[in-house]
Amino acid sequence: MLFLVVVGVLTGVTTVLFGFGGGFVTVPVILWVDASLGAQAAVVAVATSSVVMVVNAAVATLATSRDVLRRLRGSARLCVLLAAGGVAGALLARVAPPALIHWGFVAYLCVTIADVLLRPGFFRTAAEPTRREFPISSALGVPIGATASFLGVGGSVMTVPLLRRGGLAMSVAAPLANPLTLVISAPALVVFLLGTPEATGVVGAIDLRSAAVLLVSAIPVIVLLRRRPPRVRDDVHAWTYLGLLVVVTLAAVGAAW
Repeated sequence: MLFLVVVGVLTGVTTVLFGFGGGFVTVPVILWVDASLGAQAAVVAVATSSVVMVVNAAVATLATSRDVLRRLRGSARLCVLLAAGGVAGALLARVAPPALIHWGFVAYLCVTIADVLLRPGFFRTAAEPTRREFPISSALGVPIGATASFLGVGGSVMTVPLLRRGGLAMSVAAPLANPLTLVISAPALVVFLLGTPEATGVVGAIDLRSAAVLLVSAIPVIVLLRRRPPRVRDDVHAWTYLGLLVVVTLAAVGAAW
């Protein structure tokens, strides 16, 4: 329980600083906590992650300045397609082999790490975009939404690099990832709530006890950091983002053993 509290605090920090919503931290942790469920632990981890992300992303979005949220103008079609992808990914997660979800999560992180390292644009000093359209194409909505909800990650690891390459600083890209995560995770959560409990304390495919502990620990941190955001240099912010991806990848691999 104490470990979950510590992880909850960490998810609050990552929600504010990196726009993760908690998914990347929550999935490997729930894999470990619910290891007794055997093969079904992967599905429960993804479903529980969706609860944490919905609440954390909603709280973070409400606490984000209106000046930042105005940058979402022009993203309505993208948001609709993200939501559609979220439903599709959640439906697939309910029937997919658990090993596919677990190792898909690891592969997804490895590809993302390689992408931010090898493709230009993520680590450069961000400059304000000159174009008016939203930096993420609506054509990517369904693929991002489906991948994110299938793996329980919220989509921020895809959206933040795309926003960065659109010219936005980390201090803007990370907060914008929260409402996009909410759009994906909310409909996915409805899908995960369907079905019958698979174990004590599990509703649908959601570990309610773990989700409650994580949220009670995370929400105060999100509110505090949104009111008093830490000042972090843009390049340090970007490299810390990468470092966290590496740590979570190692944790997910370790959970398999």
